[in-house]
Amino acid sequence: MQRTTARTVRLAAALLLTAFASAPGPAAARDLPDTYVVSRAPGVLPEGITITPGGTVYVSSDGRGSLFRGRVDGPELEPFPARGLGDRTSTLGVHTDRRGRVFSVGGATLTVHDGHGRPLALRTAHSGPLGPPRLNDLVVTKDAVYATDWANPVIHRAEIKGSELGPLEPWLDIRAAFPQFPAQYWLLNGIVADEAGTTLLVASNGTEAVWRIDATDGAVSRLDLGEGSFGPDGMVLHGRTLYAVLNYGAPHGVYIARLDEELRTGTVTHRLTDGPFDLPTTLARHDCRLYVVNSQLDEPPGLPPYTVSAIDDPVCDDW
Repeated sequence: MQRTTARTVRLAAALLLTAFASAPGPAAARDLPDTYVVSRAPGVLPEGITITPGGTVYVSSDGRGSLFRGRVDGPELEPFPARGLGDRTSTLGVHTDRRGRVFSVGGATLTVHDGHGRPLALRTAHSGPLGPPRLNDLVVTKDAVYATDWANPVIHRAEIKGSELGPLEPWLDIRAAFPQFPAQYWLLNGIVADEAGTTLLVASNGTEAVWRIDATDGAVSRLDLGEGSFGPDGMVLHGRTLYAVLNYGAPHGVYIARLDEELRTGTVTHRLTDGPFDLPTTLARHDCRLYVVNSQLDEPPGLPPYTVSAIDDPVCDDW
């Protein structure tokens, strides 16, 4: 894969995208940055992102294993002092829960920190049918944490009881949904859940599909988007709207789909591929804006500064 464009061209594209977007939502009218600098240090390679309801931004580093933190109203992030990450050379998925705890995964480990970076929990995933795990993304529901595994066709789960986190255990081998597909090429990526935590959507680069999983019985079916292939990296689910970042097998960018009430079928309504993206990996949604990580993973170690691009959410007025 090649670098999308030069940085000056990407900035021009951002201005054009904003000019031709639909009417802006409340956040778009505020004086917020269009570009956030995650780090200016070489080799960071940002990968994951999450934003709290209060506007705190966390970004993970595939290149260093560290975390960065900032605010939506400030253009620069700073290192987040998450203790206990020294042995993890890559951190991918990052999310927060309603208690403000910071969950992140990378390699074989799931870690939990409080807002000051103090470690609260460390859980290690078991090896799968193909060998050691490489945890890719996670979602936090009311009663569990689910994590995808890039190296194995397995979804891991840790039960949540109050403030306690149980062991991280293999929960579902997804191969049964598509048994003729080679196990080593599932390449599980993003994972999201509905508000109740009873339905999961899991992205698979290898199968170029999104898979719907019933969290109560583990039943798996393919999300029907009416496309020949649709294999996202990171995703966000907001009600019945699925936001997905594609960077393989399709023009790089953000794709938006409207799903049915049971999250079984849907239609892709928007393809935002003209934005200022540099191998986007995932995104977060906050106050009618989409925050897209520019990973530069196609040309490691990339070229500092490493950034997140913010664009208007074109379906914000639908809510």
